[in-house]
Amino acid sequence: MRTWTRAVPAVAGALVLAVALTGCNDSDGSGKRKGSSGSHSDSDSGSDSGSDSSGGKTTFSLGEASPVQKSDTKESKGATYTVTPTKVQTGTKADMDNSGLKKDKEDGPQIPVYVWSTISHKSGKTMELGDMDDDLVVKTDKGKRTKALIVIMGEAKWPNCPAVDTDKKLNAGDSEKICSAFLIPEGQKAAAVELSRGFYKDPLEWPVKN
Repeated sequence: MRTWTRAVPAVAGALVLAVALTGCNDSDGSGKRKGSSGSHSDSDSGSDSGSDSSGGKTTFSLGEASPVQKSDTKESKGATYTVTPTKVQTGTKADMDNSGLKKDKEDGPQIPVYVWSTISHKSGKTMELGDMDDDLVVKTDKGKRTKALIVIMGEAKWPNCPAVDTDKKLNAGDSEKICSAFLIPEGQKAAAVELSRGFYKDPLEWPVKN
């Protein structure tokens, strides 16, 4: 099955019954994830100063919670939550070979990056996990950004990184620890985890120390 991208108009690689989503500044939040992550995007719009134009902090350490985010989805509009990336680990070629994903020559060799996060529902209407972690992005040392992969039949299998139940609902006060897998070109390294905030705000960033 072919894959498609949300932020880039070109058709991207094929993964066994899976859909890859790429790009950092996609703000529609409509995709739901059942597996791991995608391939490419090419803009580097992160803030170099560690703060945005309004003076708000945009750079954090792993384990440090994001500022409170507000849902803009119809079902939970106005609900608030935080995202806390806690750990980032690069996988291996063997992980990719054993994942159950079909490789595509157009994408070239890829390896997974595992990101562990804590999602915390702060206030307002019930929210689904998939609406709270949908804007997570991995940026590589070569400036490539990748979002999560949608597996529409079956699931990708990764060691110690189970698929996220994106339909699970959290109420105010609930938290959930999750692991998400992202695919990056082999030979590159994860440089940061980002949380996209749409077209008009710099993403939040958690640098990765390799």
